Amino acid sequence: MKKILICGAGGFIGGHLASKFSNDRNVKLVCVDIKPLDFWFQKFNNSENYSLDLKDFNNALKITKEIDYIFNFACNMGGMGFIENNKAECMVSVLVNTNLLRAAVINKCQRYFFSSSACVYNANKQKTTFVKGLKEEDAYPAEPEDGYGWEKLFSERMCRHFTEDFGLETRVVRYHNIYGPIGTFDGGREKAPAALCRKVIKAKKDNQKAINVWGDGQQTRSFLYIDDCIRGTLEVFDSNYGDVFNIGSEEQVSINQMIDIIENIAEFKLERNYQLNKPLGVRGRSSDNSFVLKKIGWKPKYSLKDGLLKTYSWIENQLNSNQNIEKFCKSSLEL
Repeated sequence: MKKILICGAGGFIGGHLASKFSNDRNVKLVCVDIKPLDFWFQKFNNSENYSLDLKDFNNALKITKEIDYIFNFACNMGGMGFIENNKAECMVSVLVNTNLLRAAVINKCQRYFFSSSACVYNANKQKTTFVKGLKEEDAYPAEPEDGYGWEKLFSERMCRHFTEDFGLETRVVRYHNIYGPIGTFDGGREKAPAALCRKVIKAKKDNQKAINVWGDGQQTRSFLYIDDCIRGTLEVFDSNYGDVFNIGSEEQVSINQMIDIIENIAEFKLERNYQLNKPLGVRGRSSDNSFVLKKIGWKPKYSLKDGLLKTYSWIENQLNSNQNIEKFCKSSLEL
């Protein structure tokens, strides 16, 4: 039996991974998040659940004792609006990774996973729409997203050097816009798929004629459904490779095209009020999965349409039932 620690388990990706492990009888699961337990997106009675601030080294040292595997999803993050307006807070998350790596060495943990982001990629390669998919080497020369991207890139390097200097096995993936049910969809930290699903659902319910859209709607991204994310995470973690891997979709769409898909799901058409003064991020970003496909054999199974259909249905149910709205909208801090 392996003892597995998930940090940021009260958040979106961490919660889905905890759900996966909660059904495994060969796993003793420990979950930690800075949020009070009542605000975790998912929690399970057969795991040990703790509300702890891992920016405190003593907490990291205590929670990693007798742990075999560590998964670190803990960070202060959200959509582009949050990232651009909270750069210092995003960078403070480096303390969590630092403390966990140090504690992992002291407590002789076997393997360590760090969740990085496509925000590490060089901004000069993302200045046009429908940009060529980003390969792992495109992170250098470094010019990542200010604040959040720099923290992620620096933390990747820490993992590399802890492997070189201390022999700690590390695994690193760069996530590209993960979305799906059981996560935040309002309140300022939500990402585009959830935000747009919420806007369309509310507009249809209130018989509104238009929704607000950040930017001109032409900016492009690729979006990966949560089930593909969890499968990719575990396949990289269980592999024999310590490389950095993209875990993302190569299905690049504009924001306008994604709204079209959501409108078709809703069977409700809307006008669009483009807000050019809102945070936009890079002009275009997509994943090149050739490296992870070659080395690991992983590729996504869900199309954007399939994933949005599941996401839309879940958010619609939440809004119609008014259950746990505060949990899913007000508190999405994941460290």
